[in-house]
Amino acid sequence: MDTLFLSKTALFRGAAADELPQILACLGAVSRTYGKAQTIYRAGELVTSLGLVLTGRVQIEADDLWGNRSVLDSLGPGAVFAETYACIPGERLMVNVVAAQPAEILFLQAARILEGGGEDCAHRGLLIRNLFAISAQKNLSLSRRIFHTSSKSIRGRLLSYLSAQAARQGSREFTIPFNRQQLADYLSVERSALSHELGKMARDGLLRTEKNHFILYAKEP
Repeated sequence: MDTLFLSKTALFRGAAADELPQILACLGAVSRTYGKAQTIYRAGELVTSLGLVLTGRVQIEADDLWGNRSVLDSLGPGAVFAETYACIPGERLMVNVVAAQPAEILFLQAARILEGGGEDCAHRGLLIRNLFAISAQKNLSLSRRIFHTSSKSIRGRLLSYLSAQAARQGSREFTIPFNRQQLADYLSVERSALSHELGKMARDGLLRTEKNHFILYAKEP
């Protein structure tokens, strides 16, 4: 286990790398690997462990009864998922967690963070504070998605999302964590309509794109 990497994650921020083995043992840590497109958690399940992405990338997805898929988030190394459900006994998952690429996940028992293990876990207070901060950040991410999908037009949704990505990455040239289908799902639009609009925006001189790499222009290049 790369304890130096873990010490830099949002969940373990404030804990020294040499303290991690004891903390992980107390939290009943178990790591598992998943292939691309393999389901990690399925909607309707009861979970008791939160997941922390060690390698690869996972997606949080929601499907309705008619098979329409909506991508709620894309999470890379260091990100945490299912923490809300794991902390509320009896609360069933409303989403699927799927490996967007081969991934290794570290599972941690939420009850041991909230209540302690056989002997009181060190740094429980720190972990609880970090979990609170992670939950607050998730709320912001959900608010951003609502904001990005509030426009009635596909161009409006794209401009909102791409502008936010440029601001977040500090550059008008950036790479997003979605392919075309995933971006369409995230913005709740049809893939063909999304691709058509991106083509129009490129012709209008607003952007240049290749796969998931974008360059934005204030005017025609």
